[in-house]
Amino acid sequence: MPLDTRDDLGKLPEWDLSDLYRDPAAPELAVDLATAETEAVAFEADIKGRLSDLDGPALAAAIARYEAIDERLGRIGSYAQLVHASDMSDPEIGRFYQSMVERVNDVSRYLLFFTLELNQITEEALAAPLADPAMERWRSWVTAVRAFRPHQLADEVEQLLHDRGVVGRTSWMRLFDETMADLRVPFRGDSLTSAQILHKLVDADPAVRAEAGPAFGRALGERARVFALITNTLAKEKEIDDRWRKFPRAISSRNLGNQVEDEVVDALVEAVVQAWPSLSHRYYRLKARMFGKETLPWWDRNAPLPQEDSRTIPWDQARDTVLGAYQRFSPDLAAIGQRFFDNAWIDAPVRPGKAPGAFAHPVVPSAHPYLLVNYQGKLRDVMTLAHELGHGCHQVLAGGQGHLLAQTPLTLAETASVFGEMLTFQAVLAAESDPIRRRTLIAGKIEDMLNTVSRQVALHCFEDRVHTARHQGELTPEALGAVWMEVQAAALGPAVTLDADYRMYWAYIPHFIHAPFYVYAYAFGDCLVNSLYAVYQDQPEGFAERYLALLAAGGSQRHATLLAPFGLDARDPAFWSRGLGMIATLIDQLEGLLAA
Repeated sequence: MPLDTRDDLGKLPEWDLSDLYRDPAAPELAVDLATAETEAVAFEADIKGRLSDLDGPALAAAIARYEAIDERLGRIGSYAQLVHASDMSDPEIGRFYQSMVERVNDVSRYLLFFTLELNQITEEALAAPLADPAMERWRSWVTAVRAFRPHQLADEVEQLLHDRGVVGRTSWMRLFDETMADLRVPFRGDSLTSAQILHKLVDADPAVRAEAGPAFGRALGERARVFALITNTLAKEKEIDDRWRKFPRAISSRNLGNQVEDEVVDALVEAVVQAWPSLSHRYYRLKARMFGKETLPWWDRNAPLPQEDSRTIPWDQARDTVLGAYQRFSPDLAAIGQRFFDNAWIDAPVRPGKAPGAFAHPVVPSAHPYLLVNYQGKLRDVMTLAHELGHGCHQVLAGGQGHLLAQTPLTLAETASVFGEMLTFQAVLAAESDPIRRRTLIAGKIEDMLNTVSRQVALHCFEDRVHTARHQGELTPEALGAVWMEVQAAALGPAVTLDADYRMYWAYIPHFIHAPFYVYAYAFGDCLVNSLYAVYQDQPEGFAERYLALLAAGGSQRHATLLAPFGLDARDPAFWSRGLGMIATLIDQLEGLLAA
């Protein structure tokens, strides 16, 4: 059977990118590039050097003009990224992707002056224009841009960094993506992609898992020098950038961009690390017991439980399960989700060369988001669909804010996705009456939550240690593996045994490459959603309307303001305790079911 065919899954949708451009050679794409360049050159000529002289209405008009040009460029860049994600192994697609990155970068250099000059205006000089009613829509965006004032470099340096970006991080990201897309793992006479071999780690056959886990580790190890070079280079680049910009820590720039204080993130990480013994260590002891063992080999960490329902879930059933859960919560939310299925906005089949994992790409508000999943018919794949659809719905709702304000800060970026998972899990659990299946469903949800909270904080700790160590010099693959093993041992606990074949598993995590210090967002989002869901259970009346309003705000307000209507405050240490407490409660329930 070909790698991309699974008759038992039903017909899987593939996205149609023609809503953006018909194909890479489409005349409309060339026209948009030329138009963006013409408009950007004219914008620079009209505004550069005169920004501080603009009154409120003129400044608002200038920002709107800037937004329109940047959105046109965003549409082109998004299309190139999605085409590349469809097949990262095709060299012609790789050439097109890199060409578009370079063209967009060349045009956007004419826009670079705008935010630099905006940050050079004194608070006193900006006060009057900012107070003008014409600027009401843009105040939060200006505030977010000016948060980086203390870290802005001279204009010539910023221009150099911008121009060199296409041969810096972007090129290393492409090398990582294409290396992962080309990677094949020999397995029982077949040659599997990373998505396919990772799927074997949730196979019901323990012999399959025991063979697949080490096989993937060895395949990663064969490319250890490439992965280590990419990791070291990007960490060093970040260290240089942070030093020049005077950021105190490697994570500080990410937090500033997401309008969250370092101390809030530190409190989250500390709370999760302190909870490892009572959450992940405790659960994996229970899981080992369910397997009749004292300990679990690492490749069984996500193994299906004995007696777990291993039936394949066809795509149509997955769609109906997720949309049904959304519908019961909010018909308005379900209607948005339905659009992704009614239109060709989802790419679901596993294909050679396709990007592994899953994502939701917001594209630009004048278009619509696209979802990528690698659907293989397990309950976890259904939950992944619920997760990415949540992102997509969030992006549709936030699109009403416009291009500059639609992007949600990391503090709330995982809210809709994790909430969508929770709605779907509760719907599946409510429909199941068999006590053994209910037990395995609860165990599966605990595992998902631990993967979202405990594991992601462990990834954060690994990333933090690597960036800190990189200050002292390049890290060998062996050194990177040693940090990985230490952090994983601390997070997973003594009930999970690790060996040398696990040492390279740090190498396939794309977030380290694409979005440094993003991973804590999953833990932030899970704890936030646990708290939100508790509020929903206690006070369901009017909750859905307030929740959709939170999503529709996009990046126009800070997390403290958006959470206030729910009585939640992420700056309160009790906030994290409440979120982690829901995981502990589920483990209590599972322990009780096992004792019964």
